[in-house]
Amino acid sequence: MFSSLRRAVRRGYRRAVDLSHPARSPLGSAVVNCVVYQDGVRQDGCAEVDEALRRVRKTGDGFVWIGLHEPSQQELAGLAELFGLHALAVEDAVHAHQRPKVERYDDTLFSVFKTVRYVEHEELTATSEVVETGELMAFTGADFVITIRHGGHGSLGPVREALEDAPELLAMGPAAVLHAMADLVVDDYVAVTEAVQNDMDAVETAVFSVHGGRGDAGRIYQLKRELLELRRAVAPLGRPLHQLATQPSPVIPPESRTYFRDVADHLTRATEQITAYDALLDSILQAHLAQVTVAQNEDMRKITAWAAIVAVPTMVCGIYGMNFDNMPELHWTYGYPTVLVAMAVACFVIHRGFRRNGWL
Repeated sequence: MFSSLRRAVRRGYRRAVDLSHPARSPLGSAVVNCVVYQDGVRQDGCAEVDEALRRVRKTGDGFVWIGLHEPSQQELAGLAELFGLHALAVEDAVHAHQRPKVERYDDTLFSVFKTVRYVEHEELTATSEVVETGELMAFTGADFVITIRHGGHGSLGPVREALEDAPELLAMGPAAVLHAMADLVVDDYVAVTEAVQNDMDAVETAVFSVHGGRGDAGRIYQLKRELLELRRAVAPLGRPLHQLATQPSPVIPPESRTYFRDVADHLTRATEQITAYDALLDSILQAHLAQVTVAQNEDMRKITAWAAIVAVPTMVCGIYGMNFDNMPELHWTYGYPTVLVAMAVACFVIHRGFRRNGWL
């Protein structure tokens, strides 16, 4: 059933709705949406959060899904009191830049996911931004889900729209929403990792081309930094997903854990690919530095060879510039051209010797 969710979410991506539009955010600047779902069907007439929660707990059926975008401490305080959220989790939810994690507070799970987006660029430079990160957080209880988004991307609009088209999935409760979030985030990891492959190929081709430039080190370092940012978002999520897939929780039904393991498998694939990219970049960097060293050695050999060639006429001219009266062939008519020819022949012989040895 959760495999159907993945297909539904991907369909939702193709027709995603911007939930940050004012028409979809009647509750304030931070609250994107507040919806009650019963038997997997969206219910109307529950725009107020306290009213929605009261309705769900009165009937004992369904759950509330509240979406927030970068809420302030004051905006989240009311929800924290209404839903009984732990103060430490609320503090983490307000302040971004948290590590991916899953923490349990009584019967509520607090989850943090790092979102990533590939930044399109025509050509990789030493200052190009390749990966942009954000955060998705979720408070998941037995009858509510509060999702919080930090950053300009990672909207859950596609997830919500796709789930609403599959009521049998929403009927499974908040666990379905949490799984959809995790699946969306990890699918983005895989997509961004595959997109980075193009930059890897471009750098590798430039370094190992016939006319490989010496300025590629900046591009390699920049790509390595961006890859490190991607790795910081992806790698720490392995343990939280393993926790969701294996540890008992009142929020995650036992039959749902298998599908979290499936998401963890996709995460492992992305993590291994990023690790391989990092190792490949190290090899490319070492190869580039070796090429620079070889090029510098070749330049030094050429400089040394030309210095040796120039040393011959310099020495002869230095000798004849000492102004002694008694010097060989000093007063001979053909002495001057003879010395010039001798210097030219000596330079030619030395030049030819260096050419044969590959120094020139």
